[in-house]
Amino acid sequence: MAENLSQQSYFDGKLHQLVGWYILGSLITSVTLGICAPWAICMIYSWETKHTVIEDRRLYFDGTATQLFGNWIKWFLLSIITLGIYSFWLNIKLKEWRAKHTHFA
Repeated sequence: MAENLSQQSYFDGKLHQLVGWYILGSLITSVTLGICAPWAICMIYSWETKHTVIEDRRLYFDGTATQLFGNWIKWFLLSIITLGIYSFWLNIKLKEWRAKHTHFA
């Protein structure tokens, strides 16, 4: 298939914005002893996808902290039951969940 050279992919987020979101997410997660980690993760994912354009099509993220929190609890319990073995799959599960909630605008 021939590649269309007029289509562009780029990221238009700024470093100071990302640092601000990470600081806010870290503060919220720390103050709530990790309970609001899903909110911080969704907040950062939303910012990253909002600033990503693939072949001239902007992305958006529709995942919510409430949706992620349910999975978060399930994954946490599975990690405890398996004596930590399930934790090796957590990063993949989180990436799968993120991909499921990322769409073209």
